[in-house]
Amino acid sequence: MAVPNYTPDNVLLQDAKTGFIPQEQGNLVVKDIMRGSSVMQLAKAEEMTAPKKTFTYLADGLGAYWVSETERIQTSKPQYLQAEMEAKKVGVIIPLSKEFLRYTAKDFFNEVAPLIAETFYKKFDAAALFGTDTPYGDSGKAIFTGATEEGNVIADTGNLHEDANGVISLIEENDHDPNGILTTRSFRGKMRGEVDTNGRPLFDGQSNELLGLPIAYTQGASFDKDQAQALFGDWDYARYGILQGIEYAVSEDATLTTLAADDASGQPVSLFERDMFALRATMHVAFMNVKPDAFGALTPAETTGE
Repeated sequence: MAVPNYTPDNVLLQDAKTGFIPQEQGNLVVKDIMRGSSVMQLAKAEEMTAPKKTFTYLADGLGAYWVSETERIQTSKPQYLQAEMEAKKVGVIIPLSKEFLRYTAKDFFNEVAPLIAETFYKKFDAAALFGTDTPYGDSGKAIFTGATEEGNVIADTGNLHEDANGVISLIEENDHDPNGILTTRSFRGKMRGEVDTNGRPLFDGQSNELLGLPIAYTQGASFDKDQAQALFGDWDYARYGILQGIEYAVSEDATLTTLAADDASGQPVSLFERDMFALRATMHVAFMNVKPDAFGALTPAETTGE
């Protein structure tokens, strides 16, 4: 049974085996997730108070008209559209030594918070960027998937100046204004070695910009370098939301059917037999790609084979 109002400084984890991670530590986990997730750094946050949220966004703006003196000025109406995004559950199970049960809840979650945060933001980014194991369906179409379907993709030709400008131009042809680039740190070497037509460095390391666009870097495990070298876009059209806190449960006698023993038996791990316990943590995160044509991708060089 959950202990809803316990004081994490004084209560041992073995006496509070289910519930929500204490507020202080839970907030730290969420902040670590938001700092670690490249998508959350670039996208716009939507406040979530229910599993589904409907929000309104500006699809087309106002227009101006030339008029003569005393002529009636026409009125244009901005076009607002509605979109609905849904929070999906993501979970992790961490096997641990029994000694952690004798930690206070505060000390325990201070120890495991970075592990929980890293697993969650890597899983979320992989789904939002490339659709890897995604639960979001068409409404949460991955950034790369949407850009590919819209034809906003250019393969690396060896001229980063032309390639990057080409991707940006494809997005601009759809009347969008790119405001950021997402890539990996391993791509910095390529950017540093490139110059424009006047021989000036293409990459501004001091301001961390390429062709005037700020660059964000993601964890290598979340970014599929076999599919893309960099993602460009107007990231205001990517939305995410976090629903409620992070819930947890502790088990000392479960059998982890998805984790094989590291011995010759290869059998699922029994916590009871190994004198261990497992922490299960879950949270709900929403993602939506409002306008897939607002994004583009620079992909690896095309290869041909016999």
